[in-house]
Amino acid sequence: MSEVTDAGSDEVLVELDDVEVHFPIKRGVVLDRTVGHVYAVDGVSLRIARGETYGLVGESGCGKSTLGRAVLRLEKPTAGKVVFDGTDLSGMRGEKLRQMRQRMQMVFQDPLSSLDPRQSVEALLVEGMRAHGMARDKEHTDKRLRELLSAVGLPSTSLRKYPHEFSGGQRQRIGIARALSVGPDLVVADEPVSALDVSVQAQVLNLLEELQSQFGLTYLVIAHDLAVVRHIADRVGVMYLGGIVEESTSDNLYAEPMHPYSKALLSAVPVPDPVVEDEREQILLSGDLPSPANPPAGCRFHTRCPWAQRTRCGSERPELREIAPGHRVACHFAEDIRDGKLQPGGAAAVV
Repeated sequence: MSEVTDAGSDEVLVELDDVEVHFPIKRGVVLDRTVGHVYAVDGVSLRIARGETYGLVGESGCGKSTLGRAVLRLEKPTAGKVVFDGTDLSGMRGEKLRQMRQRMQMVFQDPLSSLDPRQSVEALLVEGMRAHGMARDKEHTDKRLRELLSAVGLPSTSLRKYPHEFSGGQRQRIGIARALSVGPDLVVADEPVSALDVSVQAQVLNLLEELQSQFGLTYLVIAHDLAVVRHIADRVGVMYLGGIVEESTSDNLYAEPMHPYSKALLSAVPVPDPVVEDEREQILLSGDLPSPANPPAGCRFHTRCPWAQRTRCGSERPELREIAPGHRVACHFAEDIRDGKLQPGGAAAVV
């Protein structure tokens, strides 16, 4: 893999170096034998600077949630390194890993299923604090709980209630408060608003931005909704079939995507202006996402790419290389596509 460019800050909080997460496929009744692997994450390198929001986007099945879990060591990487604030987590286990997780928390996609229905809000928030020795003094703990609820926009009376007594947006606020209860540096938000009503999504995203400023948080936001990522992320990584195919600042990516997959994703985002919507180019990809258990040789996207070439695309996997300051693309012909030297056709149609 090519060298990772700096994230725009002198202090890198999270660094991934050629991370792989492969799940074995086993068969057999008496003796299980491994007959293959699911290549959920296959060689990802990136950096997240302290205090920034990194957005990870891609269609379902591309491995973005698995990558988020690997950052927190909820999934152990098969290969590569996950470095958090200078500490390599790859081989860490036991009590040291548990202590390190105080600084890394997660906000889950479905707030209802991620909250124990048998526990009150107070019990949910105190649980993590007790696990990390932060709830020894009752008066201090009660004050901390009230501060957490106030920070996420909920009244202190919520402490005595249970998850089923809240709306979806309120439950997600409880999930955010639970993540913040132990004072983390990094929060991995896995599809934090996809299970919420559209009217509530903006409220939760604005809340995340306010909390970032208030507590100095660093975010890894995982989403399939490009509008969500554009609203909140400083930099964006586009993921396809286990690997990152493009990485850039949010503004640059949305203004000029350079990878064919990014172009296709952004062309599918509706534009509120009907005149612009009718005139702009839309890229329709043929076929379905290939199986991560049997990914295509060469460029993973070449089976669906409108610009795919017979040379290199089917036999050589492209490196994620910098073709503009802070803009990395994994495509052999990114410059030719950008300059109009290659025209689309073949694997997909342009309308």
